[in-house]
Amino acid sequence: MEQQNEKSTGKVWFITGASRGFGRVWAAAALKRGDKVAATARKLSSIADLKEQYGVNVLTLELDVTNTEQVKTAVAQAHAHFGRLDIVLNNAGYSLVGTIEEASAEEVKAMYDTNIFGALAVIQAALPLLRQQGSGHILGTSSNLGHVVLPVIGYYCSSKWAFEAIHESLALEVKPFGINVTIIEPGAYATEFGSQESLKFAAGLDIYADYKQHFFSTLKDLERGDPEATPEAIFKVVDADNPPLRFFLGSHNLPWVKQAYGERLAEWEEWQAVSNAAQGIAK
Repeated sequence: MEQQNEKSTGKVWFITGASRGFGRVWAAAALKRGDKVAATARKLSSIADLKEQYGVNVLTLELDVTNTEQVKTAVAQAHAHFGRLDIVLNNAGYSLVGTIEEASAEEVKAMYDTNIFGALAVIQAALPLLRQQGSGHILGTSSNLGHVVLPVIGYYCSSKWAFEAIHESLALEVKPFGINVTIIEPGAYATEFGSQESLKFAAGLDIYADYKQHFFSTLKDLERGDPEATPEAIFKVVDADNPPLRFFLGSHNLPWVKQAYGERLAEWEEWQAVSNAAQGIAK
């Protein structure tokens, strides 16, 4: 069993989507530094090796975040097992691939059930426990696509824009209770997020075939970060006395977002006279 080391902070984590991607990397890194982790995944077999390696420091739980009752049970079980929860990390999610015209309402709703309502279920289950403690840190894995958008995955981007708004409002609401909120916004990384398990494809229309082929070809040359380089940055955030609300993960995000916001400001300013004229005076 992995022994606690000198860097141990004794923090207790609850992590969804711990079977692969960032959830897996961060769960293993937290355990390696001596923290305790309630690691959850749809299939226990996918995280069984964490239990074998880290023993009593890890609690593995089967969890489908779209099952609200199962979420409540898992959060309560983790809290009872470790006696507290310091960090609640919503990491479960996937992307729906398809143009706005192609994806069905049912497919979009299914993605929102995981990306948005699943995260909300975890937050709402954890908040009474964190309030009782008078402390806690809620982390949510968003994306730089919570600020900018790409075609073909517009519905995924929309889920991250909603995710951002929910967490910003949440941060204001829970701050009086001593609870922090941080939105982790990764750029492109070489995780399993692009695998078939993390993507769902809408039925395609021939009219978009060439457009999508060109879009996917541009992604092939995209420089991706190393997920194994991220844990120290996450630890700096969760160990900070005053953690940020938003935290870009990776070096490419800020330039892209600055450009996007610059273009938005310029457009708003270009149309400001028309906007101002529409103000009127209420009678």
